[in-house]
Amino acid sequence: MEGKVALVTGAAGGIGAAVAGELCRRGVAVAAVDCDADRLSWTVGKLVADGARAEAFSVDVASRAQVEAAVAAVEDRLGPLDFLVNSAGVLRMGEVRDLTDQDWAETFAVNATGVFLMSRAVAARMTGRRSGAIVTVASNAADTARTQMAAYAASKAAATMFTKCLGLEVARYGIRCNLVAPGSTDTPMLVGMGVNGDEEKTSIIDGIPKDYKVGIPLRKLALPSDVADAVVFLLSDHAAHITMHSLTVDGGATLGG
Repeated sequence: MEGKVALVTGAAGGIGAAVAGELCRRGVAVAAVDCDADRLSWTVGKLVADGARAEAFSVDVASRAQVEAAVAAVEDRLGPLDFLVNSAGVLRMGEVRDLTDQDWAETFAVNATGVFLMSRAVAARMTGRRSGAIVTVASNAADTARTQMAAYAASKAAATMFTKCLGLEVARYGIRCNLVAPGSTDTPMLVGMGVNGDEEKTSIIDGIPKDYKVGIPLRKLALPSDVADAVVFLLSDHAAHITMHSLTVDGGATLGG
């Protein structure tokens, strides 16, 4: 992968930052994209200090104009994109009866429309070069019903099927499109769900019967690096004959479903 160029959204922290870091360690030049400019600058600063070739791009992935301008700038400054990782995501918790129009719209704007806009902009350039790989970080909630997560689960389901359809359309150009579907991962998003300490983490691992949620058979939460490793595998030549596939990384929480 050395010498390749990647764009990673949601790169300021969590899974996106882990993906950016792992790609940098493999010699990939990384365009780190996020709407949190301050946190992104800090994350990229650490990568650069470690000798990586990485640049920060403050972008709202839900804005077509910002996305298209960013993709053009990335290719102008770093070179033609070989990889795209859609990792930006937001979570709005609440039962459907309590979700606001804004909750729904903001969730889909980032988790679904953002994937569409960024993938469209990058794929349009990749097709002319007849090469490239795209990975979307979805969720095991895309296929498994969860209480208080209707907007998030629906948006991830949309991103999942979009990515597979895109993969079908661009396969003739040699471009692969895959997904990684994490379960509960030790990130700031999990903290946002109210999982703040050991007791809450244990309950996730043990399962929550009242919410119809089984536990995690491997008896641990995923680390961002666990998900990043799966993403990098699907981008790499080790996955050269894999496309339109969703790789679940949840310690068995969805029982292989």
